[in-house]
Amino acid sequence: MESLINILSQHWDMILVFIVLILAGLAFIKEWMPPDMVAMFSLGAILLPGIFGLPILSTSDITGAFSNPAPLTIACMFVMSAGLERSGCIRSLGAGFKRLAGQTELRALVTIMIIGAVLSAFVNNTPVVVVFLPIVISLARSSELKSSRLLMPLSFACILGGTCTLTGSSTNLIIDGIAQEQNQAPFSMFELTKLGAIYAAVGFIYMLTIGKKLLPKHDSMSVDLSSSEERDFLTQVIVSTDSPIIGKTITETLLKEIKEARVIEVRRRGVPIQTPLNELKIQERDRILISVHSDDFKELKETEGLRLTAYQNLKLETLERRPAILLEGIIGPQSTIIGRTLKELKFRQRFGVLILGVHRQSGEFRRNFEDVRIHSGDTLLIEGPPQAIARVKNEKDFVSLSETSEPTIRKGKALIAAAITFAFVIAASVSGQPIFVVALIASIAMLATRCIDPSDAYNSVSWNIIFLIIGMLGIGKAMEVTGGAQFIADGVLSIFGESPKPVIILAVVYLLSSILTELISNNAVAVLLTPIVVGIAETLGIDARPLIVAMMFGCSASFATPIGYQTNTYVYGAGGYKFSDFIRVGVPLNLILWLVATLMIPIFWPFSS
Repeated sequence: MESLINILSQHWDMILVFIVLILAGLAFIKEWMPPDMVAMFSLGAILLPGIFGLPILSTSDITGAFSNPAPLTIACMFVMSAGLERSGCIRSLGAGFKRLAGQTELRALVTIMIIGAVLSAFVNNTPVVVVFLPIVISLARSSELKSSRLLMPLSFACILGGTCTLTGSSTNLIIDGIAQEQNQAPFSMFELTKLGAIYAAVGFIYMLTIGKKLLPKHDSMSVDLSSSEERDFLTQVIVSTDSPIIGKTITETLLKEIKEARVIEVRRRGVPIQTPLNELKIQERDRILISVHSDDFKELKETEGLRLTAYQNLKLETLERRPAILLEGIIGPQSTIIGRTLKELKFRQRFGVLILGVHRQSGEFRRNFEDVRIHSGDTLLIEGPPQAIARVKNEKDFVSLSETSEPTIRKGKALIAAAITFAFVIAASVSGQPIFVVALIASIAMLATRCIDPSDAYNSVSWNIIFLIIGMLGIGKAMEVTGGAQFIADGVLSIFGESPKPVIILAVVYLLSSILTELISNNAVAVLLTPIVVGIAETLGIDARPLIVAMMFGCSASFATPIGYQTNTYVYGAGGYKFSDFIRVGVPLNLILWLVATLMIPIFWPFSS
């Protein structure tokens, strides 16, 4: 007992850090709150003892962690990506894609994977996927191809392209910044390209052969976004006081009129009714939770005696004057509306639009429509006037599934934006200046040439990712100064004996990075593992660079789940995929690339410095 007390008193700070890490990991996996809030609250818990005279991190430790250039570099890359998007540069390439893709699946796959990978090597891959989503869906509709056969390869190609350069993935920049703080040499712009190109080639061959056979083939009875009538949306209607269906059953009225509708629940005075639908007599003010195809909404709205919940506070004359413009769009993984109910969102007050229905891939809803909490990947069916619909389309992390007929671009700036990006790539490669300096100059050039205006530049930065990185940098520093990182490093080495082969440790580092990335944010994994990996290399007496490279590729190559990487989350909802589709297609690719990394990294980056 006394020895236990001594251990607690001597290592209380390291124990506290581990407790915070465990709780943070659970919060990431269980999605108790947004990842950036998890990181900041965790950092706050570590800083809290300092108020009582028991600091874990000194002032220099805190400022040292926050002086890491990675957050600034990533913010600049967001601005550069937005400049390419706002100038119409990426959209022009997208329009060219439809001409190159042709009408065959193989040609479309090859075209979209090449364009996606090349673009993602130099700019953030999220806007690439966002721009190409409606273009690919439109191509699928016009050529009778299946969008479910194209969208997952698009996401995978963008991920593979991001591994080819230092700036291709924010994870690479984070790991490089932390490694430099651990006295490691900085990575050059194209140092990763030799392995990244092999990764892309292997991924392409896999997707065009094995992966192509494993991709889902939705038939007419499945959910396929290339035909919008096959997708069900949850909505709710209220029975009017003078409704002609009062006293009749649902099966002889509503379900008879709308053949494909599914009644999920009937609520009376807030209480679900358990009576079978063929026996349940409808009463006034009943709330009917119903699932219908998007094409059936017009018929549902025109059903006499029923009123959509979304319309309940609107007068009849107001409804009659409203333009009936419908928009379908996906909620991205960084959206500020995730976790909030439809009632809390107040879309009508914010944008002047109404949410008519919600579609979710993972399962059914069984609750009051207005109490449904929005999840990442949900598809919303929205109605409103043209100006309001345009405002929603411009909302950050909302991806319209319909091509914009008049994209809001800054005309005449596409070539300028492309030239700035090309100059950035050249300067980052040969100037000898730190990447963040060159990125800052390039983002300023985007503003100075008006490829993007200041407000768009501020809005383009995913501040939740920046705060996630800042919070995790503080936690990573706490692991380092308390000895937690070295403790884990020693524990890992003890599992493999006194003198483990470095290649085995490399394989374990890659596998651990890849598995954790499928469960929580890859940026968080990068911050936590980098000091541990450097500590392992120092203990073994080998060069840390091969292990760092393994971590970079392991954290970036996320294919097995739709939640591991945000581009996967976008296509998950848009492609009508099941969770198991990613497991079936992605796990073999993860294992193949794990083998490639284990074999090739020691060749390109030897263990002996």
